[in-house]
Amino acid sequence: MVQLQRRMIGHAALVMLIAFVAGGGLLASLLGGLELVPGSVLEFEVFGNTDAWVRAHLGGMLNAIMVIVVALLIPVVGFTEGGARRLGFMVAGTAWANTLFYWAALIAPNRALTFGDNRFGESNWAAVVGLAPALVFTIVIIVAFAIIASQAFSRRA
Repeated sequence: MVQLQRRMIGHAALVMLIAFVAGGGLLASLLGGLELVPGSVLEFEVFGNTDAWVRAHLGGMLNAIMVIVVALLIPVVGFTEGGARRLGFMVAGTAWANTLFYWAALIAPNRALTFGDNRFGESNWAAVVGLAPALVFTIVIIVAFAIIASQAFSRRA
C-alpha cells in the first residue's frame, strides 16, 4: 500500500510542477512578458488568455492536492490492496486528464468545452484532445468519491 501511495504522490508532484509552469505563463500573460532584470520587462506574447492561465495554474494545484489527500486517506478508510490500486488510478488519472484539459483549453478557441464550435469559438484538435479524457474522468472521479464515501461510512472499515 505504501508503494501505491508513493506513486500517487509522485504523480501529484508532477501535476503540481506543471501547475507551477502555468503560474509562469500566468505571470507572462499578465505582464506581457517577464521581468528578468528589475524594472525591465522582456516583452513577448504567450498563447491563451489570462483567465485560461489562471485555471491551468490553480486547477492543476488543486488536482495535485486532491491526489495527495486521497493517497493519504487510503489506509485510514480501510481499502483493500486491489481497491486502493483502482482508486489510485481513478484519482491520478483524473488529475492528468484535467491537466491535459487545462492546457488544451489554452490553445482551443472554444476553450475545449465542446467537441464542436460554441459561443467562445471554433473547435480544433486541441478541443477534442482536451475534452475527451476530461469527460471520461469526470464520471470516473464521481464514482471514485462515491466509493470513498461508501468505504468511509462502511462498518467493515
